[in-house]
Amino acid sequence: MSDKHRARKRFGQNFLTDAGVIRQIARAINPRPDQHVVEIGPGKGALTTELVDSAGQLDVIELDRDLVPLLQQRFANADNLTVHSADALSFDYAQLQQAQQPLRVVGNLPYNISTPLIFHLLQYVGLITDMHFMLQLEVVKRLSASPGSKAWGKLGVMAQYHCQVDSLFEVPPHAFSPAPKVQSAIVRLQPKPAGSTDAITEARLRRVVSTAFAQRRKTLRNTLRDLVSVQQLESVGIEPGARAETLSLDQFLAISALLEPND
Repeated sequence: MSDKHRARKRFGQNFLTDAGVIRQIARAINPRPDQHVVEIGPGKGALTTELVDSAGQLDVIELDRDLVPLLQQRFANADNLTVHSADALSFDYAQLQQAQQPLRVVGNLPYNISTPLIFHLLQYVGLITDMHFMLQLEVVKRLSASPGSKAWGKLGVMAQYHCQVDSLFEVPPHAFSPAPKVQSAIVRLQPKPAGSTDAITEARLRRVVSTAFAQRRKTLRNTLRDLVSVQQLESVGIEPGARAETLSLDQFLAISALLEPND
């Protein structure tokens, strides 16, 4: 494949070029011949090359239309690879599932869409075994944050409601071309077993968390006053004078359970 394609700022492209890092990511993913892998944003195919020989089926989703024919040309002899010219933010991942086989999702995600893309993918966790992403280190810290830290917020709460989140290792800027101005990291998200989550609880939790973190400096008494009363908060052992960032996932779920069935 030609290397003349230049990274485009509007797509947030930073191509991974460090062979050692690429192999390290591939080892962390460890795809097998009986597995179906989906790669988001393959770029020029650096990680794709490591995955295609090990995975059973590999679907890659690329937004940049100029890269699609280059990928098709590079992997023309790979019978197990399909290139999709599409926007990962609106893509229907359910269409990729075959014979109820779960998906393994991987990707070097553009930093400007990483958070909305993760929220989009959380809608499909019932179809997914795990997800491995290259993200801005700051986003990985938010995903894996604990209560009481400044990084703890809506992204971490919702991701941890659906998944076990593990920060694996950091990746320096010089591993990319062009080099980003920020540090990166690999994160693994493993969806919880079926039945651990449900759509009604998720919708209520999202509403509570969004409202509580909308004004981080205010107390729950003020931020949640349109959803629950002070007495209700106290009834589940939560101090109304506390701030959202001090609450655990279980405490947010306890508040969510206070909402009316039609909320």
